[in-house]
Amino acid sequence: MKEKDVVNVGLSNAYRLVHPMHTVLVSCVGKEGNPNIITLAWAMPTSINPPLIAVSIAPGRHSHSLIEETGEFVVNIPTMDILKATLYCGRVSGRSHNKFKETGLTPLPAKKVKPPIIKECIAHLECKLHSRFPTGDHTIFVGEVVEAYADRDCFSEAGYNLEKAKMIFHIGGNEFATLEPKIFTAKI
Repeated sequence: MKEKDVVNVGLSNAYRLVHPMHTVLVSCVGKEGNPNIITLAWAMPTSINPPLIAVSIAPGRHSHSLIEETGEFVVNIPTMDILKATLYCGRVSGRSHNKFKETGLTPLPAKKVKPPIIKECIAHLECKLHSRFPTGDHTIFVGEVVEAYADRDCFSEAGYNLEKAKMIFHIGGNEFATLEPKIFTAKI
């Protein structure tokens, strides 16, 4: 039997084998009330009941300390319409940059937490910190979703309308993709 032809990725790039990953903008705020945004591709649901979502953030990032300070964050779902702002929010530090001002993104009051939602995003999951776990060079923050809502024209009981919800998926580096609006149904 012929062996499979493979390429050695290396351990430092192993995480790229699970990309592309859904890209989110996490908004947070410190005790002084200054909001920040961080771009993340490492976010996932971890429980339906209670509703929990996890985000992975390096300890050196400004958002890491803000979430630890206040115990709240919002996971916002951006679209390709704001790709440039999404990339920017992941490349500069909120310690020295007002990302809302510099990108033109609009902060709006959230319903149940202090961090703002981002108006230009199509969905929002407001979270209160449930738990945190150090994992190598990142910390996983697990948030309990206390409120969740989406733009009516992009989401329904059936899920996202892929014609309108051009969500961002991070491939690696500065490369991103979106979903083709074709849905395939698998049956066994």
